Amino acid sequence: MDIDEPFGGKVMIFGGDFRQVLPVVPKATRVETVNASLVKSYLWPKIQKNQLTRNMKARTDPAFSVFLLHIGNGEEHTIKDDMILLPEQLVIKPNGNISGEDRLITEIFPSLNENGSCAKYMTKKAILASRNEYVDQLNEMLIDKFPGESKIFHSFDSAEDDTNNYYQEEYLNTLTPNGLPPHRLILKKNAPIMLLRNIDPSNGLCNGSGYDIQSA
Repeated sequence: MDIDEPFGGKVMIFGGDFRQVLPVVPKATRVETVNASLVKSYLWPKIQKNQLTRNMKARTDPAFSVFLLHIGNGEEHTIKDDMILLPEQLVIKPNGNISGEDRLITEIFPSLNENGSCAKYMTKKAILASRNEYVDQLNEMLIDKFPGESKIFHSFDSAEDDTNNYYQEEYLNTLTPNGLPPHRLILKKNAPIMLLRNIDPSNGLCNGSGYDIQSA
């Protein structure tokens, strides 16, 4: 652009809550992770900051909105190891022989047997997890609660240019890289799925598209 400015003088828009979301830096220390964030970049002083003032997701629960702001501002009371004690109403505890995960699923997806075929019921709810292994575990538990017979699909994994066969297929099957489903995928009719690749964009089969399994 013949201009000695960042991005060639073009307007760039950045979005996010920089108090809560940090970049993922493999094997980095806490200081290294913070230093990799946008607020530590040489670009930060050159950026015009526009702040949002209303939490639309929490507008029906002002107390929760205040709680989030206290966490973001570093004002929430902490206990040992700088951990935050969650309010009692946000915690779902195990009950007897029922695990915490089962209680969580029942709380978020009540009457799943009766409503599993309703797309609106399934797409209006979600359970978030911090690690892929927890996501896979919760997905299997949810699929198990769906009515009907399950069908198992296995991936075909191989390593490119591995002429010496250093990476055995059994080992590759254990890997769960971001953006790929597990090696052993269990599905049932009416189970919602989301595509992770652009399989057939011209027919709408794109990354991020959601579908209901009509037949397994």
